[in-house]
Order: sequence, then structure tokens, then C-alpha cells
Amino acid sequence: MGYDIVVVGTSWGGLAALRELLAGLPGDFALPLIVVQHRHRESGAMLTGLLQDHTALHVCEVDDKTPVAAGTVHVAPADYHLLVDRGFLSLTMDEPVAFSRPSIDVTFASAADVYGDRVVGIVLTGANSDGARGLRRIADRGGLALVQSPATAESPAMPSAALREVPEARTLTLHELTGALAEIGQPARGARL
Repeated sequence: MGYDIVVVGTSWGGLAALRELLAGLPGDFALPLIVVQHRHRESGAMLTGLLQDHTALHVCEVDDKTPVAAGTVHVAPADYHLLVDRGFLSLTMDEPVAFSRPSIDVTFASAADVYGDRVVGIVLTGANSDGARGLRRIADRGGLALVQSPATAESPAMPSAALREVPEARTLTLHELTGALAEIGQPARGARL
């Protein structure tokens, strides 16, 4: 089965995890990646530069109505929820969800509702349960649910919560996640945005 989009959620310890995950992806990775990283609302756009230094893929912070682009890492800006629509991304200032804005659950649920069984959802390290319900929605719509092994996470709370909510999710180390993503995103498979 092919996939059209990858959504990744992380919190505490996420910068190191994202760097490792992205560093292992080839420059011709054919799918768009949407990244939601919990961070302070006044953190600015530093995250994109910190990730760009570790990947051959293009990294950009999302503006409202940003087109979804294959081979691009789209980063949710601080203090906005990111919604996935068919072919573009939207931002909203709706109330925080579980004290988080951006909320991983909000992004994952919108991706599942739009792309159904063509979504890959990944929950990485983090210190709360954000992402668990959204990953459940992805799995319920037939998408692929992947979770960083809690034993390898800097903060195991988020991946552990995701596994409680989605026990059928595949549990992988960061190295294994990178390999699985690289295979999923081979250019021959392509992406239908």
C-alpha cells in the first residue's frame, strides 16, 4: 500500500529525535512530512534552522494555506494549531488542547480525516499524552501507526500513552523508524497530494 503524507508528533526530547529521524532520510524522499513539536509560544522559527542542518530535505515553517509539498518537512509554528487539508495546510488559534498549541492530536486527526488510509502517523518522545488520540484516529481510518520505542525515548510518557491508545501500532527505535520511512517514501511510490 502507498501513502501520501507523514505526520510526526513530539515534545520533550523531540529536537534530538527529529534530527536523528530526518538525518537518515534520503534527499529524494517522495512524501511530505508534517512535524508538530511542542515548544514555547515565543520560540520563533529557530526549529526549522536546527532541523535543516541535519537533512537534505527542505524544511519550512508553515504559514496559513501553505501548499503541501513532497520531499518537504513542514513544521508547525509555535502557538498555532496546524490543520491538514487536501493539498494545503491551515493554521488556527483555537484554544489549546491538553495545554498544547500546536496540538499533535489536532494535526493527526485532521490528517486522518482528509487522507484516510494514506496517512503515516508517528509519535516520538514526549512528556505528556498528546498524539495518542490522534494516532488512534489515524489507525481507525486505516493509516499506518508508528511509535518510538518508549525504552529508547528521552521521555517515554508520550510514546507509552500512544501505545496504550493504539496497542496495534508498530513500535520501533529511531533508527528503525528512519529505515521504515525511507522505504515508505521511495520516489517510485510517489505521493498524491
